[in-house]
Amino acid sequence: MRIAVGSDHAGYELKELLAAHLADAGHEVEDLGTDSAEISVDYPDFGAAVGAVVAAGRAELGVCTCGTGMGIAMAANKIPGIRAAVVHDVTTARLAREHNDANVVCMGGRTTGTQTALDAIDAFLATSFEAGRHLRRIDELARLDSEERAPIRP
Repeated sequence: MRIAVGSDHAGYELKELLAAHLADAGHEVEDLGTDSAEISVDYPDFGAAVGAVVAAGRAELGVCTCGTGMGIAMAANKIPGIRAAVVHDVTTARLAREHNDANVVCMGGRTTGTQTALDAIDAFLATSFEAGRHLRRIDELARLDSEERAPIRP
């Protein structure tokens, strides 16, 4: 599987760990940066880059890291077709794929332990979208990405 990875400076070490883990598991990893924890960079640039690569089909999934995972997820989610989820453990990683068909997983370098991150990425990759009752909601999300906006309900 081809997987795009990206991080800001706060998520750099976790990104490197996850990228190596993915490569060791036989995945083709496209590292979109950053290349150091030493120089402060802006997470929107890297979240958007990963999102763009996944949305264009150049990678099947994306992995993003920043300090908390939240900012970079927000950036990735600005790209139409991206469903980036911040995960904290195996359960949230599994449910992000199973229920939400997440195509980008996000974690925090300052908030997620090493083993937890490795276990979460493995769970994310091992889980498939369940579809069924969840498909309607994924379709609603897709409409939000297009001109055909879903109606706002109270």
